[in-house]
Amino acid sequence: MDAASLGFDDNLAAFADSAIGGGLSPQVEALIKQAGLLRHLPQQALPLLEQARAAAPRHPVPLIALYRFYFYGHQLALARAAGEDALAIARNALGPDFGDHPPSDEAARDDAAVRFYLFTLKGLAYLNLRLDDFEEARLMLGELRRLDPQDRVGGALLSQVLARHEAGEAEDSLSAYPVRGWSGTGPAL
Repeated sequence: MDAASLGFDDNLAAFADSAIGGGLSPQVEALIKQAGLLRHLPQQALPLLEQARAAAPRHPVPLIALYRFYFYGHQLALARAAGEDALAIARNALGPDFGDHPPSDEAARDDAAVRFYLFTLKGLAYLNLRLDDFEEARLMLGELRRLDPQDRVGGALLSQVLARHEAGEAEDSLSAYPVRGWSGTGPAL
């Protein structure tokens, strides 16, 4: 079933299809696959991923591949830049009014662009925590909490990590983490 049959508008349908790999040219797929085969040779894999991104600049899959390349290569600042680009693509697909109000439960559950946006926001919050950019992490988590009050993507756990860090708790302390949800995750962001 394609996204258009779910009643999404053209931009959202195109994004939803592309977020799961649809609409990607065979050439771009081949570049990403070849880069994956060369992951043990990052100097050869990266140019292939960059070519894939240049060939499909508005498609999320090459960005996801670049993000993973940088993340698993411990180049977190570059992973963050790829994540920021992915967030911008999702935001564009969602339109100018996205974020005025939290998405509906149905959209948060079924809309690929909304879910991609929320998970990307969570990923960026995580990267900012890892990069010791706690203020940016706090901003991202605040936005995630506002857009995902039901904590469907699990951002509350990162909020708890930030709160523990700011309280000076040891990393191995046995503070209770929330199973799911924003309650008990420290001060409102």
